[in-house]
Amino acid sequence: MPAWIEAGFGEYAKRMPRETAVELVQIRPEPRTSGAPVERLVAAEAKRVRGALPQGSFRVVLDERGQVCTTKALARRLEAWQMAGRDVAFVIGGPDGLEEGLRREADWLWSLTPLTLPHGLVRVLVAEQLYRASSILKNHPYHRD
Repeated sequence: MPAWIEAGFGEYAKRMPRETAVELVQIRPEPRTSGAPVERLVAAEAKRVRGALPQGSFRVVLDERGQVCTTKALARRLEAWQMAGRDVAFVIGGPDGLEEGLRREADWLWSLTPLTLPHGLVRVLVAEQLYRASSILKNHPYHRD
Protein backbone atom coordinates (compact mmCIF):
# COMPACT_ATOMS: atom_id res chain seq x y z
CA MET A 1 0.00 0.00 0.00
CA PRO A 2 1.15 3.55 -0.59
CA ALA A 3 2.47 5.39 2.45
CA TRP A 4 -0.55 7.71 2.54
CA ILE A 5 -2.90 4.71 2.92
CA GLU A 6 -0.81 3.32 5.79
CA ALA A 7 -0.63 6.75 7.42
CA GLY A 8 -4.37 7.40 7.04
CA PHE A 9 -5.40 4.04 8.46
CA GLY A 10 -2.78 4.29 11.22
CA GLU A 11 -3.98 7.73 12.27
CA TYR A 12 -7.58 6.62 12.81
CA ALA A 13 -6.61 3.27 14.32
CA LYS A 14 -4.51 4.98 17.00
CA ARG A 15 -7.37 7.39 17.82
CA MET A 16 -9.79 4.54 18.56
CA PRO A 17 -10.71 4.00 22.20
CA ARG A 18 -9.14 0.94 23.80
CA GLU A 19 -12.50 -0.84 24.02
CA THR A 20 -12.99 -0.34 20.27
CA ALA A 21 -9.49 -1.11 19.05
CA VAL A 22 -9.02 -1.67 15.34
CA GLU A 23 -6.59 -4.26 14.02
CA LEU A 24 -5.67 -4.63 10.36
CA VAL A 25 -5.15 -8.14 9.02
CA GLN A 26 -4.03 -8.14 5.42
CA ILE A 27 -4.63 -11.18 3.27
CA ARG A 28 -2.03 -11.94 0.64
CA PRO A 29 -3.57 -11.63 -2.83
CA GLU A 30 -3.44 -14.69 -5.02
CA PRO A 31 -0.56 -14.42 -7.52
CA ARG A 32 -1.85 -13.34 -10.91
CA THR A 33 -0.72 -16.08 -13.28
CA SER A 34 -1.30 -15.86 -16.97
CA GLY A 35 -4.49 -17.57 -18.02
CA ALA A 36 -5.76 -18.25 -14.49
CA PRO A 37 -9.50 -17.54 -14.31
CA VAL A 38 -10.41 -14.70 -11.97
CA GLU A 39 -12.97 -16.93 -10.23
CA ARG A 40 -10.19 -19.32 -9.17
CA LEU A 41 -8.05 -16.46 -7.86
CA VAL A 42 -10.96 -14.96 -5.91
CA ALA A 43 -11.90 -18.38 -4.48
CA ALA A 44 -8.34 -18.94 -3.24
CA GLU A 45 -8.33 -15.50 -1.60
CA ALA A 46 -11.73 -16.21 -0.02
CA LYS A 47 -10.34 -19.34 1.60
CA ARG A 48 -7.58 -17.26 3.23
CA VAL A 49 -10.08 -14.61 4.30
CA ARG A 50 -12.25 -17.22 6.03
CA GLY A 51 -9.18 -18.60 7.77
CA ALA A 52 -8.27 -15.16 9.10
CA LEU A 53 -11.72 -14.26 10.47
CA PRO A 54 -12.04 -14.52 14.25
CA GLN A 55 -14.19 -17.47 15.34
CA GLY A 56 -17.77 -16.35 15.96
CA SER A 57 -17.18 -12.82 14.71
CA PHE A 58 -19.88 -10.60 13.27
CA ARG A 59 -18.93 -10.33 9.59
CA VAL A 60 -19.34 -7.04 7.78
CA VAL A 61 -18.57 -7.26 4.09
CA LEU A 62 -17.93 -4.02 2.23
CA ASP A 63 -19.78 -4.11 -1.06
CA GLU A 64 -21.11 -1.36 -3.33
CA ARG A 65 -24.41 -3.27 -3.49
CA GLY A 66 -24.77 -3.34 0.29
CA GLN A 67 -26.77 -1.13 2.63
CA VAL A 68 -25.84 2.53 2.82
CA CYS A 69 -26.11 4.07 6.28
CA THR A 70 -25.43 7.36 7.97
CA THR A 71 -22.63 7.80 10.45
CA LYS A 72 -25.19 8.07 13.26
CA ALA A 73 -26.71 4.75 12.16
CA LEU A 74 -23.21 3.25 12.15
CA ALA A 75 -22.74 4.56 15.70
CA ARG A 76 -25.91 2.73 16.77
CA ARG A 77 -24.61 -0.45 15.12
CA LEU A 78 -21.23 -0.02 16.82
CA GLU A 79 -22.97 0.37 20.17
CA ALA A 80 -25.01 -2.80 19.56
CA TRP A 81 -21.87 -4.72 18.56
CA GLN A 82 -20.15 -3.58 21.75
CA MET A 83 -23.13 -4.68 23.84
CA ALA A 84 -23.15 -8.09 22.11
CA GLY A 85 -19.50 -8.60 23.01
CA ARG A 86 -18.55 -10.22 19.71
CA ASP A 87 -15.58 -9.35 17.55
CA VAL A 88 -16.56 -7.54 14.36
CA ALA A 89 -14.62 -8.32 11.20
CA PHE A 90 -14.76 -5.94 8.26
CA VAL A 91 -14.00 -7.69 4.97
CA ILE A 92 -12.71 -5.54 2.12
CA GLY A 93 -12.25 -7.13 -1.27
CA GLY A 94 -9.06 -7.06 -3.27
CA PRO A 95 -8.51 -5.92 -6.85
CA ASP A 96 -10.84 -8.58 -8.24
CA GLY A 97 -13.50 -8.19 -5.57
CA LEU A 98 -14.87 -10.85 -3.23
CA GLU A 99 -16.19 -14.31 -3.80
CA GLU A 100 -19.99 -14.39 -3.86
CA GLY A 101 -19.97 -16.91 -0.99
CA LEU A 102 -18.29 -14.36 1.30
CA ARG A 103 -21.05 -11.91 0.50
CA ARG A 104 -23.74 -14.50 1.27
CA GLU A 105 -22.05 -15.40 4.58
CA ALA A 106 -21.95 -11.77 5.73
CA ASP A 107 -23.98 -10.68 8.73
CA TRP A 108 -24.20 -7.26 7.10
CA LEU A 109 -23.37 -6.01 3.61
CA TRP A 110 -22.25 -2.41 3.98
CA SER A 111 -21.87 0.07 1.14
CA LEU A 112 -19.82 3.18 1.72
CA THR A 113 -20.90 4.40 -1.71
CA PRO A 114 -22.19 2.89 -4.93
CA LEU A 115 -18.88 3.92 -6.50
CA THR A 116 -16.15 1.33 -6.89
CA LEU A 117 -13.23 2.38 -4.67
CA PRO A 118 -9.68 1.11 -4.39
CA HIS A 119 -9.46 -1.33 -1.49
CA GLY A 120 -6.69 0.70 0.19
CA LEU A 121 -8.86 3.79 0.28
CA VAL A 122 -11.77 1.75 1.68
CA ARG A 123 -9.67 0.71 4.68
CA VAL A 124 -8.98 4.39 5.47
CA LEU A 125 -12.66 5.31 5.08
CA VAL A 126 -13.81 2.42 7.27
CA ALA A 127 -11.31 3.34 10.00
CA GLU A 128 -12.36 7.00 9.85
CA GLN A 129 -16.06 6.13 10.03
CA LEU A 130 -15.50 3.78 12.96
CA TYR A 131 -13.59 6.53 14.76
CA ARG A 132 -16.35 9.03 13.98
CA ALA A 133 -19.04 6.58 15.17
CA SER A 134 -17.15 5.92 18.42
CA SER A 135 -16.78 9.68 18.89
CA ILE A 136 -20.56 10.08 18.57
CA LEU A 137 -21.06 7.45 21.27
CA LYS A 138 -18.75 9.40 23.58
CA ASN A 139 -20.41 12.74 22.77
CA HIS A 140 -17.09 13.95 21.39
CA PRO A 141 -17.29 17.07 19.21
CA TYR A 142 -15.57 15.34 16.27
CA HIS A 143 -19.00 14.81 14.69
CA ARG A 144 -20.85 17.98 13.85
CA ASP A 145 -24.54 18.18 13.06
